[in-house]
Amino acid sequence: MYGQHFSTLKTAQTDQARGDQVKNNAGGYVFSLDCWAQLDRFLILGAEGGTYYVGERALTVENAKNLLACLKVDGPRTVERIVAVSDSGRAPKNDAAIFALAVAAGAEDPRTRALALAALPKVCRIGTHLFKFIEEVENFRKWGRGLRSAVGRWYNEKRADQVAYQAIKYAQRNGWSHRDVMRKAHPSPISDEHAAVYRYITGGFESFDKAMKHGGAVDATKLPRILGAFERLKVAETEKDVIGLVREFKLPHECVDGKWKSSAKVWEAILPDMGQTALLRNLGKMTSVGLFGPMGEMTKLAAKMLADKDALKRGRVHPMAILIASRVYAQGHGDKGKLSWQPVREIIDALDDAFYLAFDAIESTNKRWFLGLDVSGSMGSAFIANTSLSARDASAAMAMVTARTEPEYFMAGFVAKSGRPAAWSSSSEDTAMKPLNFSKKDRLTDVVKAMSFLPFGRTDCALPIMYALEHKLPVDVFSIYTDNETFAGPIHVHQALKQYRDKMGINAKLIAVGMTATSHSVCDPTDPLGLNVVGFDAAAPSVMADFAKG
Repeated sequence: MYGQHFSTLKTAQTDQARGDQVKNNAGGYVFSLDCWAQLDRFLILGAEGGTYYVGERALTVENAKNLLACLKVDGPRTVERIVAVSDSGRAPKNDAAIFALAVAAGAEDPRTRALALAALPKVCRIGTHLFKFIEEVENFRKWGRGLRSAVGRWYNEKRADQVAYQAIKYAQRNGWSHRDVMRKAHPSPISDEHAAVYRYITGGFESFDKAMKHGGAVDATKLPRILGAFERLKVAETEKDVIGLVREFKLPHECVDGKWKSSAKVWEAILPDMGQTALLRNLGKMTSVGLFGPMGEMTKLAAKMLADKDALKRGRVHPMAILIASRVYAQGHGDKGKLSWQPVREIIDALDDAFYLAFDAIESTNKRWFLGLDVSGSMGSAFIANTSLSARDASAAMAMVTARTEPEYFMAGFVAKSGRPAAWSSSSEDTAMKPLNFSKKDRLTDVVKAMSFLPFGRTDCALPIMYALEHKLPVDVFSIYTDNETFAGPIHVHQALKQYRDKMGINAKLIAVGMTATSHSVCDPTDPLGLNVVGFDAAAPSVMADFAKG
């Protein structure tokens, strides 16, 4: 019975089933991603925090080397990809794209460098992004004419009042300020208004008096009015003065001194002109000071703003940011600090709606979906884009996007029980599959919380397919949310899928939703009915739906 030791139809995941398989970080054999697919994972998920099996430094180095390989193969295509992911708001955080652009700006190919520097305003849209880029780019090149010109264009291509707004809203981050950047880049102002703003940034209001005494030509009257309002706000002595300045000049909350932020009336003045991201970050504070309450007018306004799909798109608000805000707000206290509040139902409901609205528009495919969620220990130890949400919990939220859209779906979490052979079974004692009876009406916070209580164990990504085969479940699309660190099963995913197709007579498709920025996948790259997507890519659900429909 030599077949008990070797089979092409059923191979343990710790053994290589095909020559094109590679060993993953957990010791199982899977398939390699090409360099472009891995680049997408890095740009969207980042490498901060690492994973259960790979530390942050090793994962970052692996992805950086892959980035260099992409630049060597096709530098312009790499830059185009960086811009596409960043500019469309598909990633939870922009840090990986900024880092990648900085690497490209120091590439050997002159054309690639030029394209990367030209793309600076599209990837680094706000002052914080610019400071991050400056911090990163100094690791890959020196300050030459090209870099100075690119940074100068970042300022000059904006109107003078827009530069002024950047200067007061994003004054400094991570040890950098606009003054520091200007002293590096020495931008040449393109108008008297720009010259006045640059003088203000580098020397403040007092520098105008000094310049005039020494025959300087910079005219303080050319300054945008918002800068004068900001200076007056800094010395305002009454709540009434603060409110008046905020309302008249639409000053952002970053300009308001902390001593005024315990006033509900001040926040009431700030709220109508707040951006979506600022609103998400300050919901708890505004509730704690009494601005939001059940059936209140300001509560209604905030709920309306949160569920404004067009505003979400304009602000490039990522679903992950909304999900984290929803989780934190519902728990009634921050993850850090002592701030606490009584959550308001209308705000929680609006956050739920906003989460689904932040994804690209999705239409029902009318296919039968099996949503398989990896709830293994490694998924609980990896955090999406260095946020407070684990890949394990985030996978449930992402699966809910499909569940809310599709009339027919089955959702289950799969693990192999710790200390037991990784066998698939449906018996109550040995089963490694746990049906998740989440309703499309369930709140996201409840879904994520429920995921946290599911038992951890070893990973077998073939389990959803074998479970469906055993139970004769008719499935058109298996969508598996995983870190691809599968190793515990007696059969590989592609082998299980072939068995399912042969025995059920259904050409079921497989979508592997990668939840960490590793370089491998359970999806067979030679299978035309297989697809890799990046977990928490804002475009992923619509791509998955298009693939399901053919």
